Amino acid sequence: MHEPGIMVEDAAPVTRGPLGQGLYWLTKGFAIAGGLLFIGLVVMSLVSIIGRKLASAPVPGDIEVMQMGTAIASAAMLAYCEMARHHLRVDFFTAKLAAKNKDWLDALSHLLLAAVALLVAWRTGVSALSLKEAGETSMMLSWPVWPAVAALVPSFVLLAFAGLYNAALHWSAATQQEQQA
Repeated sequence: MHEPGIMVEDAAPVTRGPLGQGLYWLTKGFAIAGGLLFIGLVVMSLVSIIGRKLASAPVPGDIEVMQMGTAIASAAMLAYCEMARHHLRVDFFTAKLAAKNKDWLDALSHLLLAAVALLVAWRTGVSALSLKEAGETSMMLSWPVWPAVAALVPSFVLLAFAGLYNAALHWSAATQQEQQA
């Protein structure tokens, strides 16, 4: 099955096997959940602003909820951006390289992204545990902070898997091109 609208430069459309298709749909589900969370946060913010202006009754702790929610929602979207290759890309320096060399560099960049995502997931998990042990709470609502921080970990792990998958795709493409040459 072809990935909708995604083309690798100088190559045929990307095809995915069952693993890639499953990973694609999982990342898309995370992104949709993140989008729905953003919509909920916007509604909460509007209710708070209108309540503040009309009835002097804002949503208590709206800023805290917004901070925690936007972190979770935006992290949930990162893996889909990686899977669909919709992240920012600067290819000015590689524009004149052969397709094989671009694939090697792309494989390396996706691998580095996966490594950084795993590092961030690990350190975020450690931070969540530390916050839980310390009993850290939000200032206005006195909510424990650690669940919001821990909720970031699955998104970063999924981002790492997406990076590894894309690295494997580019590695395979470069290897095939090398064998054909």
